[in-house]
Amino acid sequence: MWPRKPGRPQHPCKISLAANDFSCTDEKLDSAEIHDSGNGEVLKKRELILGSVVFLALVALVIWGRDRIHFDFGVFVSQLKLADWRKIGIAFGCIYIGYAFRAVRWALLIRHIKKVPLFSLLGTQVMGFTAVALIGRIADPVRPYLVSKKTGLPLSNQIAVYIVERLFDAGTMALIFCSVILLAPADALPHPEIIKEGCRWVLATTVAGAFFLVAVRLTGGVAAAFLEDAFSVISKGLGRAIGDKIRAFRAGLDTLRSYSDFGLASSLSLGMWLLITLAYVEIITAFVASPEPKGLTLAKCVLVMASGMAVSGFQLPVLGWFTQIGVVAAAIFGIFGVAAEPATACAATLLAVSFLSIAPVGLVWARFEHVSLRKAAAESGHAGETLAVDEPAS
Repeated sequence: MWPRKPGRPQHPCKISLAANDFSCTDEKLDSAEIHDSGNGEVLKKRELILGSVVFLALVALVIWGRDRIHFDFGVFVSQLKLADWRKIGIAFGCIYIGYAFRAVRWALLIRHIKKVPLFSLLGTQVMGFTAVALIGRIADPVRPYLVSKKTGLPLSNQIAVYIVERLFDAGTMALIFCSVILLAPADALPHPEIIKEGCRWVLATTVAGAFFLVAVRLTGGVAAAFLEDAFSVISKGLGRAIGDKIRAFRAGLDTLRSYSDFGLASSLSLGMWLLITLAYVEIITAFVASPEPKGLTLAKCVLVMASGMAVSGFQLPVLGWFTQIGVVAAAIFGIFGVAAEPATACAATLLAVSFLSIAPVGLVWARFEHVSLRKAAAESGHAGETLAVDEPAS
């Protein structure tokens, strides 16, 4: 059960995951239900539009590749059967430990506001990523929403923490990616000059972003006021929106109040992404029936990981699974010369372990917590939009 926030009227409610319903004994929630229902319809419309676009693109790709790429489903199945499932088991463990790292990192990021046990937020992370796996990236706000419900802290504060968390993820991924690529010998990569030049730009952008974050942390109010005035010349609404975003940014960075805070968050982020990288390497090299995946270098494995991370940023419900498999398989097939069948088997296993494996646990956890993930996604999206509109500039 989520703790109740003091000072707010309480409404005895029951949320059912199986029936996906939401019933309350208090009639005052009728209007809230209408808003949530409307937001759910918006969610479905967005999913439908995005899904239709991707579906048409996939159909076009299938038609284009039908006569160009020969695919033997028998070979595909045999690749899965002959894979080294011990390696896949290690990858599975790495991914699950990564969720514990996320829970601890979030608990440390809010410790100056409210101290909670380090692993007490594990359920919110598991359920949140389950929502993303099943509903798509549009359900990303579910995690800060569930943390807000569990801890009793304001949602705006948890959205700020979420932004900081994602910044740590992006910076750590860039650091690992660029370090491996730039230190790799030239013969370990296809088109090494182009890839290494791209890495230098990514690294430079990451460093520039770090300096920007430091500047916002130290002078957030001044920078927000300056940019708000500057852009208000073009549009007052645009200026106000930019100012509010920077202030929210600054509020999120306020979770890092010392070098030890930064060091702890950085260490947890690095440890977590090293585990994820190890999971990718273990899965890719598990396909021992084909010599090409088994012989992929660490640098090539990181490139495969980067392609998967890039497409997962636009994850759609169900249809997005096949999109991700297709993109990652195309990267393995086209860039590294791996046959289509082992490339697809590898891509499907990567998706299943790194993205979907948490779903069964998340659904069971949500069942015990009486949480409807679809309703949580709709409510969190509606709450985020309300914050963006109603939050006053300060």
